[in-house]
Amino acid sequence: MSDETETPEEGGGERIAKRIARAGLASRRDAERMIAAGRVTLDGEVLRSPAVTVTEASVITVDGVKLPAAERVRLFRYHKPRGLIVSHRDPEGRPTVFANLPQGLPRLIAVGRLDYNSEGLLLLTNDGALARRLELPATGLDRRYRVRVHGEVEDAALARLANGITVDGVRYGPIRAQYERRQRTNAWLSVTLTEGKNREIRHVMEHLGLPVSRLIRIGYGPFSLGDIEPNDVVEVPGKALLSVMGGAEALGKHAPGKGWAKAKHKPLPPHKKAGAKRRAGDDEDGPAKKPTRFHAHHRR
Repeated sequence: MSDETETPEEGGGERIAKRIARAGLASRRDAERMIAAGRVTLDGEVLRSPAVTVTEASVITVDGVKLPAAERVRLFRYHKPRGLIVSHRDPEGRPTVFANLPQGLPRLIAVGRLDYNSEGLLLLTNDGALARRLELPATGLDRRYRVRVHGEVEDAALARLANGITVDGVRYGPIRAQYERRQRTNAWLSVTLTEGKNREIRHVMEHLGLPVSRLIRIGYGPFSLGDIEPNDVVEVPGKALLSVMGGAEALGKHAPGKGWAKAKHKPLPPHKKAGAKRRAGDDEDGPAKKPTRFHAHHRR
């Protein structure tokens, strides 16, 4: 597997898996699998190894179709409803997120996953390298949830999760969990984690004797669900993306000023200025400019 932090080759080239990811066709790891399966050609020759550097002049095909030009990096906030699989296709025939997205969007991949019965914020991007970076625990982005559980909640048990916990041989990192309120025989919790292993919250809460009946992701790093309606999509402005990723150099040559179509941005609104009080629900988009929204009633 190639290194996500590799330096581009002299002369402006880059590894072919990264080039495929920048075109929004797949993540870098999936691109490497495509190459190993013989589905990718470079200048008419079938590739078997991803250890190849390409340039903008290289002719690349995937499954016989010429790779499209790399787009500027884009990131979207999506409100995933329950009852959708985070996949482009499901062997069991269940409905998928990508088949239910509104019209007008590029080909997208998900940043991490939410399971079939979970809902809330799912980040989508057209850039596989960005998706990988946002997913890595080393990036340090918190995942924030509201969780409804059944049973009696013990504050001491929740507090112990801050040190991490091992469940059925799987070690989970620190989890910040707080009791919010009671609802008959259920309770609502606020849960924050950075690791995001498969079904982590469900497994940990079940271990505590608190089966989960509803799980809503309300935030991922600086991005929040806000008032997005189920199945709607809101684009993250380029400036906000640059801010969270640490500037143009972190995003490479398709960041603003390096191949992006530059968007015009207004000055920082009052709530974003130093010392200003941040309002509940405010996101990186800010109230000064309405972000681009894609609504669920316009579906493919």
